[in-house]
Amino acid sequence: MGHLSWFNIEHVWLATGFIGQGLFASHFILQWFKSEMEGRSVIPVNFWYCSLGGGIVLLAYAIHKLDPVFILGQASGLVVYSRNLYLIFRERAALGHAADEARSVS
Repeated sequence: MGHLSWFNIEHVWLATGFIGQGLFASHFILQWFKSEMEGRSVIPVNFWYCSLGGGIVLLAYAIHKLDPVFILGQASGLVVYSRNLYLIFRERAALGHAADEARSVS
C-alpha cells in the first residue's frame, strides 16, 4: 500500500473541491461563449445546471471543511440556481401548453 500513500481522504476532498470549483467556473465560460455567439448578453439553461452542480459539490466540500461562511454562501446560491431552473421549466411548460392550444384551435 506504500505506493498509494498519497491517496487519502483529504486528497479526495481536495480533488472534490477542485472539481466543484471547475464545474462552477465553467458556467461563466459557458455564458460568455453563448453571449459572444449571440452578440448580446445571454444566460443559457446550462449556466444554471453548471451553477447547481458546482454549488452542490462545493457545498459538500464546505461542509467537510466545516466552514460556516462557505456553507452559507453555497447553500444560498443553491436556492437561486434551483429557483431559476424552476422558472425556466415553468415558462417552457406554459409555452408548450399555449402552443398545444393554438394547434388544437386551428
